[in-house]
Amino acid sequence: MAAQSSLSESVLGWSIFTIILLVILAFCWIYIRKFQSRQESEVVSTITAICALAIALITSALLPVDIFLVSFMKYPNGTYKEWAANNETRGQIEDTVLYGYYTLYSIILFCVFLWIPFVYFYYEERDDNNVNKCSQVKNALKYTIGFTIVCVVLLLIGAFVPLQPPPSQNSTQWDKVQYLFEELGSSHGLPALSFSISSLTLIGMLAVITYTAYGMSVLPLNLIKGTRSVLYERLENTEDIDDVEHQIEKLKSKCKDGRPLSSRDRHNLQELEGKLQVLRRRGRHLEIAERNCCTKVGSALRPFKILLGVFFILVALLFIVALFISNLDKALHSAGISTGFIIFGTNLTNPLNELLLALQPVFPLDYILITVITMYFVLTSMAGIRNMGIWFFWIRLYKIRPKRTRPQALLFLCMILLLIVLHTSYMIYSLAPQYVMYGSQKYLVQTQMPSPGPGNTTFATTRICDADAPEDQCTVTRSYLFLHKFWFFSTIYYFGNWAFIGAFLIGLVVSCCRGKKSVIEGEVEADDSDLSDDEYVH
Repeated sequence: MAAQSSLSESVLGWSIFTIILLVILAFCWIYIRKFQSRQESEVVSTITAICALAIALITSALLPVDIFLVSFMKYPNGTYKEWAANNETRGQIEDTVLYGYYTLYSIILFCVFLWIPFVYFYYEERDDNNVNKCSQVKNALKYTIGFTIVCVVLLLIGAFVPLQPPPSQNSTQWDKVQYLFEELGSSHGLPALSFSISSLTLIGMLAVITYTAYGMSVLPLNLIKGTRSVLYERLENTEDIDDVEHQIEKLKSKCKDGRPLSSRDRHNLQELEGKLQVLRRRGRHLEIAERNCCTKVGSALRPFKILLGVFFILVALLFIVALFISNLDKALHSAGISTGFIIFGTNLTNPLNELLLALQPVFPLDYILITVITMYFVLTSMAGIRNMGIWFFWIRLYKIRPKRTRPQALLFLCMILLLIVLHTSYMIYSLAPQYVMYGSQKYLVQTQMPSPGPGNTTFATTRICDADAPEDQCTVTRSYLFLHKFWFFSTIYYFGNWAFIGAFLIGLVVSCCRGKKSVIEGEVEADDSDLSDDEYVH
């Protein structure tokens, strides 16, 4: 009976995960097809982008499953359910989640260090018309080997970084070497994988500070402010065209008597003709947008967008407050830098952590909320990348625009999202540390009270799982073990959270100061060709 109950609980958790998986695959296909260039799209790059984006979202969906399974092992009164009373059964369920993390994190390493770099450099080499297919593959492999070497180095460093006290100074060299190999074998390679993933998470932290923080402010404010009127934009664009045409005629009138234009006038004429070409293309796009039914539907849904924007900005502020309280709690109650600012449980009231614990009795509200939080970070990251483009320091590499994003830009987008998702787990832990560590688990505390008669009376009280709980009474999520394998990474993540808060506030100010977006935002740029307009003919 216990075995059947165990099976049913596991099947429930993984069934929900399977449904989410199907939704993720459908979303990835629609998202990539929306942004990819129709002129430059290729099957290989499309499949790679869809798979990489799906892996990023699936990995983020595994955290709620992890929390769900450890929470469902216990009743609300703190006792284990019949099927989870056996340590061996609990271990098997925990190993299932652990193997899930192993698999997905290994796939992420494969994508970041092998698959995506190879496809990216393959298409970079394709831009050179003089290179044949064989040379493309050879050159792409040459560059990819460099990424592979970095991955191997990270795995080796992680495998041999000692997590236990080393042998004494009096030990022989062989004892020390044997100790390192025992460290590697005893953990089944967990430190090696964890170190590699944590190294990538540091890059993901920079992407979160850059893109996610800005996306959390720009997405809701864009929904609230809306876009400019199409009619007004067309009128304004027509006036600009008339003004530029008048300036061009004025310059050309200088050479009617046969005199050549000065170099300055020729330069100005060239700039004005380029500007006129962009304005005419802009006019065509505005005309298409005015006839587009999506524009009319968007205008009808304006009140809903405002409400959604207000909701998103309130959620963003809730996250920032929860993150600030969590970081303040670590600063006041942790052992400091040398321990990675790790604390067990919460000492200050964290609103998001308390909300998740309050929703726990009504299944599956807490599970739905943690899933929504996870997907919120991913969607705001997408919004941040979409609005900023892909940058390398001060150099803008690619723009992310509907129907005209190059294959290399989509691959870059998916790689950035893979790295962001890795750091998202730590961000969610920072928002609700106690819930992410233990879920909704509780345990019983036996207390003895004096009784009127002989002896003492034993009372059992229920407490939420924390660091004071007996080891066999509370199960820690596998995600927590991955996040805190190395203390120095936790320290860097802690300071990264402060940088994230600062970046969000700066992005909020910038987004508030900006005006409404154009209804054709990002569709017309000066460096586009007229041929690209064919992609917008409906």
